[in-house]
Amino acid sequence: MSEVLLETTAWEDLANIPADPPKMRPICAKCCRPAAVCWCSALPPQPLVPRGRIVLLQHPAEEKRSLRTAPMLSVGLAPGKCLIYKGKKFPRQDLELETILADKRSLLLYPSAHSVPIEQIDPSEGPYNLILIDGTWPQAKAIYTCSTSLHGMRQVKLISSGTSSYIIRTQPTDGCLSTLETAVEALSILERDDRYRDQLLQPLHALCQFQLANGAVTHQSKEFLIRHNQYPKLIGRRLNRLLKRADNFKDEHDAPPQADDEGRETSLEN
Repeated sequence: MSEVLLETTAWEDLANIPADPPKMRPICAKCCRPAAVCWCSALPPQPLVPRGRIVLLQHPAEEKRSLRTAPMLSVGLAPGKCLIYKGKKFPRQDLELETILADKRSLLLYPSAHSVPIEQIDPSEGPYNLILIDGTWPQAKAIYTCSTSLHGMRQVKLISSGTSSYIIRTQPTDGCLSTLETAVEALSILERDDRYRDQLLQPLHALCQFQLANGAVTHQSKEFLIRHNQYPKLIGRRLNRLLKRADNFKDEHDAPPQADDEGRETSLEN
């Protein structure tokens, strides 16, 4: 009996020992990333001030991703020049967003049948509100379908934007772009100013270089891996359709479709 009592007492003593508080890594106040992997040193010397604004309609799941590019855009531009609204359907009884979406100078970057190349937009008619849907391609398509206020907007698309610098992510197809790269490319065209392309992409380059220096590897696109018989998984119907459309688009335009790092197209028509 005494042995049981001693054992019980010992467990109670252990249970009463206060736990040491977890050691939290210092967090950067600007980018909200751990200070050791902060990319703020690569930001423009001064936040860039475009005439127009970038407006991101962001799927809630995007906020949980650790390697997001939207924050680079938010802190690289001057306050009020990058607005982010979270949700799965818009405008969600938000008067400010309703006003933006109803503005005749607002442009939706989305690959619909009514989209025109963004190069055809007259910059003198601005400043523009450039609307992007931030999420995977299925998420972006669902947001667009549910948000009927987007359907009547002027819609634009990117035709050719080169190769993504987000080399630590596996892109769906060759030529896909991250949210940051898509916005920067469109902004550079609308503003007729290469500073946006030259300066706002530097944090992404810094992030990729840090990850590569600490064990990450360069990723080829799913399209590349599939065509070279290196993709380890079965191809889904959506990806198979996307690859076929990419082939058709290349044959017609000699340029690949654009999409974000999770599969949102920005130049193909639905």
